[in-house]
Amino acid sequence: MLYLAENIKKYRILKNLTQEDVAEYLHITPQSVSKWERSETYPDITFLPALANIFETSVDLLMGMDTIRADKTLYGIHKAAHDFMQGGELTAAENVYRDALLIYPSDAEMLLGLAEVLALQGKAEEAAALMEKGLPLSTNEKQKATTRAALCFLYLKCGKKDKAEALAAKLPHARESREVIQPLIQKGMDADELDRQIRIIFLGDNE
Repeated sequence: MLYLAENIKKYRILKNLTQEDVAEYLHITPQSVSKWERSETYPDITFLPALANIFETSVDLLMGMDTIRADKTLYGIHKAAHDFMQGGELTAAENVYRDALLIYPSDAEMLLGLAEVLALQGKAEEAAALMEKGLPLSTNEKQKATTRAALCFLYLKCGKKDKAEALAAKLPHARESREVIQPLIQKGMDADELDRQIRIIFLGDNE
């Protein structure tokens, strides 16, 4: 029932129907339809085929099964890539994300997942570009904070110290913070140290 309320409202509007229209088709009160759309109550299961018929869709779509299946698919992709990363198989993880982006080209999680793998492989330019594309699309605040922190070091690897400093100044208080990262930028780091800092951000300090 997770997506049912919003889908009843969405499909009703797409069909240019009022709550009164739907109620009349089902021989119920408009107040009942209103409560369904506000998730205050749910329609009896016997109404679902009739609702699907009214909206010219399927019961599966009305219930949001497409969204649920997509969420499970996305989770499976991330898990597969993460498992490869944990095993040190970065090329395999990269391939998982590149294949996924053919299906989900504007998905923030996929863009930033691929960027993370590329960053760990030292592919700074492409990783930074993907992070810049994925950050505005992401709604995961923890992921965004981690990505911004890594992006500071990627900018440095790309010779963009001004961009690194500007981004670091906006970071919150934490391990991925301006207090930690700004001094590192100021002291200067070689390529090995930059790679080490990126690994720490994404994989933790296991040394």
